[in-house]
Amino acid sequence: MHRSLLLLLSMTATAVATSAGAETYEAVSPDGRVKIVLDKSTNGLPSWSVAYRGQTVIAPSALGLRTDLQGFGSQGFVVTESRTREVNEVYSIVVGKAATAPDHYRELTLSLRETNGPRRLDVVVRAYDTGTAVRYVLPAQAEYAEVGIYGERTEFAFAANYDCWGLNLGKYHNAHEGEFDRVKASVIREHNLFDSPLVCKTGSGETTFALAESDVTHYPASYYTRKGDNGLGVAVQLPPRLDADMIKPYVARISAASEDFKTPWRVVMLGDSPRDLVASNLVATLGAPSKIADTSWIKGGKSAWDWWNGFNAPVANPGINTETYKAYIDFAKSMGLDYILIDEGWYTGSSTRPKPGSDVTKPIAAVDMPAILEYAKANGIGVMIWLQWQQLDWQLDEAFAAYEKWGIAGVKIDFMDRSDQEIVDYFHRVLSKAAQHKLLVDLHGAYAPNGLVRTYPNYITQEGVLGAEYNKWTTRITATHNVTLPFTRMILGPIDYTPGGFANRTPQTFVIHENRPQTQTTRGQGVAMYVVYDSPLVMVSDAPQAYKKPDGSWEDGVDFIQKVPVSWDETRVLEGDIGQFIVTARRKGETWYIGTMTNEEGRTIRLPLDFLKEGAYQARLWQDGATPTQLVTSEAKTDRTQSLSLTLAPSGGATVILTPVNRGQSK
Repeated sequence: MHRSLLLLLSMTATAVATSAGAETYEAVSPDGRVKIVLDKSTNGLPSWSVAYRGQTVIAPSALGLRTDLQGFGSQGFVVTESRTREVNEVYSIVVGKAATAPDHYRELTLSLRETNGPRRLDVVVRAYDTGTAVRYVLPAQAEYAEVGIYGERTEFAFAANYDCWGLNLGKYHNAHEGEFDRVKASVIREHNLFDSPLVCKTGSGETTFALAESDVTHYPASYYTRKGDNGLGVAVQLPPRLDADMIKPYVARISAASEDFKTPWRVVMLGDSPRDLVASNLVATLGAPSKIADTSWIKGGKSAWDWWNGFNAPVANPGINTETYKAYIDFAKSMGLDYILIDEGWYTGSSTRPKPGSDVTKPIAAVDMPAILEYAKANGIGVMIWLQWQQLDWQLDEAFAAYEKWGIAGVKIDFMDRSDQEIVDYFHRVLSKAAQHKLLVDLHGAYAPNGLVRTYPNYITQEGVLGAEYNKWTTRITATHNVTLPFTRMILGPIDYTPGGFANRTPQTFVIHENRPQTQTTRGQGVAMYVVYDSPLVMVSDAPQAYKKPDGSWEDGVDFIQKVPVSWDETRVLEGDIGQFIVTARRKGETWYIGTMTNEEGRTIRLPLDFLKEGAYQARLWQDGATPTQLVTSEAKTDRTQSLSLTLAPSGGATVILTPVNRGQSK
């Protein structure tokens, strides 16, 4: 870990008296734009509020836990101590949207004790320039030997009737896949279950915030529902444990007898515009630091993939067999990809549900795994494999040891479709054990990202997104959806959206074909996803032959996919708005890659280049052509004093590579 500066200040905070008998405690971010206030005006826990640039964003809101500890919280609390500190660090990102990220905040801890009892509870808040976080800590003591948690009282009261974008899943058991619909705060109801993030515009300029969470350990991942008092805003709602019942409706069972127990960070991401949230690393930053000492083996990359295109390899008998996977390896090598992914069906008893009699260490007869792995190694291609999570869990230690011995690069684990305490524990367990065996992990059927990519950098990507697979059986993957995702789901962490479909159609000519899927956006938009969407492991999802013209030359856009990196040194979102369009610039070394995507409205974007360094750049552009599958390429010499004009067709996109002239190439 590289630390440019570390500053720790510990002191006793001074309470600010605001009225007779009332005390407030404040934490202000390093640059002063974010302020958190804890108001201890009653004998219970304090309320909290958040202001951004002097504007109240989160009005005074309730805090607290609901537990089975008799009388806990009902007798009130008194403040025994307040402590503040400032931390200023920079940590390295193994793979992701930047090479490093700042971890600079001011923290306030309010230690409380029951008025008539020994039990203690801490409320901890952090103020970053880009957001806030609050959590509860049960300090280690014998009274906390066994604690059942029924839920939280944590609320986010809205200061106005905000315009929000949210994924209302409505039920606890789900794959976290759906549209982020626009919704007024006033129509959110108690029966709603909104996933993270809930993104809202305050109506004051472009100021935008998002509710999220981070550092979820031995605790369920959360949802948001209407506040209990029916006021504007939302409250944290937690899924129950599978063994919960009407008598003991636990969401978590914990112990803090020997060490402190910390609930997840409740996060409010903040920015001057929605664009600021896209480039933010706050959710990952609040995750626990990496538990993997040696990360040199963790490599991002682009992968060929069998399932999306119906195992449609250019062989005599395409399917789940050795011949097919050798063809995908040939394709990956010819296109300069790093991996192939062998999806569902390769092992004995493979199933999307926990089918007994499976064996995740025994390939089916048609799949000669040693031959496939030997062929892949000879051609410099890594191999990843798909697994149903319970079938893997039955053989976890045996399987991971076998995969390491075989030479497997990583695993895609699927169909968890839950976010309760037990499944959160499973995520931690499987990521830890995978790291011990040097396996990359891609989790599908996964709950929304909450900082685990920092804790386990081998957690290279995840689903929990309504992605390109839905082109196979619905018309839901629209251009508007595609340009909503970067400002909503993607602000939390990487998305395994699985781009690369080259059967591009207009919405009017799109036809559902499950095993030969199309997209209802242009080639320009599909190629731009390789810049706009965060995913250090990214699929090249179509069949190998889809990327070749009849004369054997590469299809339009392949040359860009071959060149584009998957992990970055810097990310900037230059223009855009939720559900409208986006312009993302990412730097690798000295070279910049730009991806632009629009909704169903065509538009021309004038792009100033003042973010570049001094000196000349060679610009290569890929823009929408006359048909959805056509790209028009051009080149020009430019510099930071100039601008580019990009023309996007309806449901279209464009890409640019800016290479410095005579200053070296990207690394």
